[in-house]
Amino acid sequence: MYNKINFPRVGLALVAVVLVFSFSAAAFAAPPEKQMFYELKIYRLNDPAKNAVFDRFLKDAYIPAMHRAGIPAVGVFKPVETDTAYGKMVYVFIPYKTMDQFDQVLTRLENDAQYKETGKEFLAAPYNDPPFARYESILMKAFAFMPEFKAPSFSTPRAERIYELRTYGSWTEELATKKIHMFNEGGEMAIFEKIGSSPVFFGQVIIGSQRPRLLYMTSYENLQSQKDHWAVFSKHPDWISLRENKEYANTVIKAIPYLLHPTDYSDF
Repeated sequence: MYNKINFPRVGLALVAVVLVFSFSAAAFAAPPEKQMFYELKIYRLNDPAKNAVFDRFLKDAYIPAMHRAGIPAVGVFKPVETDTAYGKMVYVFIPYKTMDQFDQVLTRLENDAQYKETGKEFLAAPYNDPPFARYESILMKAFAFMPEFKAPSFSTPRAERIYELRTYGSWTEELATKKIHMFNEGGEMAIFEKIGSSPVFFGQVIIGSQRPRLLYMTSYENLQSQKDHWAVFSKHPDWISLRENKEYANTVIKAIPYLLHPTDYSDF
C-alpha cells in the first residue's frame, strides 16, 4: 500500500526538511536532528464490522512487523462510544527517530514476507470488499520543547483510558509559527506537565491536509480525569496570563478535540 507514495526514496528526507523550514525554523529552539517525526494514519471505515479485520491485521501483522523494523511502540486508538464516529475510524500513531528511519521502515515492510503472509486478509482484500474506505497519513515533526513522545502509564483498564487528540489550524504560516512558540517558549506545553495531563506528543504537521496546523495528544486514566484536568487547566494562573498575552492573539482558527480509547493491543 506504500507504493502509492510517489516520492523518490532518496529525496524523501530532503522534501520533509524543506517543508519544515518553509513553515518556519524560528519555531524550534533545539537542533532539528534531535526532534522525532510522527506519522498518524487515520482510517475511515464504511462498515463497522471491519473493525475485526483491522484488529487482526494490526495486532498480528502490522505491529509485530513494525517492532521487527525497529519501531518499539505503536499506538492504536478508536473513538469513544459517545462519538458519532464510534466504530468508523481507527487511528494509528508511529514515532520515528529520523526521516531516514521512516524511509527504512517502508523498505522493511515491503520486504517482510511474514508481514505480508500474516496480514494478507487486510493487505490483499478484494477490491469490492476493502477493509476501509480511505485513509489519511499525516507526518509531523515534534516540538522542540518535547522532542520525543512519551508513553503514559495507567493502572485503569484500557477501555476506560482516554487519549485526547487535538488539532489546531491557523490562518497563516506566521500565525501557526506563533502558536508553536506559545506552546514552546510561551509555556503552554509546560502547563500540561504541571497539572499532570500526561502529554503523549506535540507535532507540527509538515505533510498532510489542512495546513498550517498542529496536533497534540494528552492522556488520562478515565473520562472524569480528563474533565477534571481541563477544569484545572482553564483556571491555572499560567494559562490565564498566557491567553491574555496579545502576542498570541488570533493564532488558532478552532481547537477540535477527539476523545479516543486505546485498543487492547496498542503498545501504549
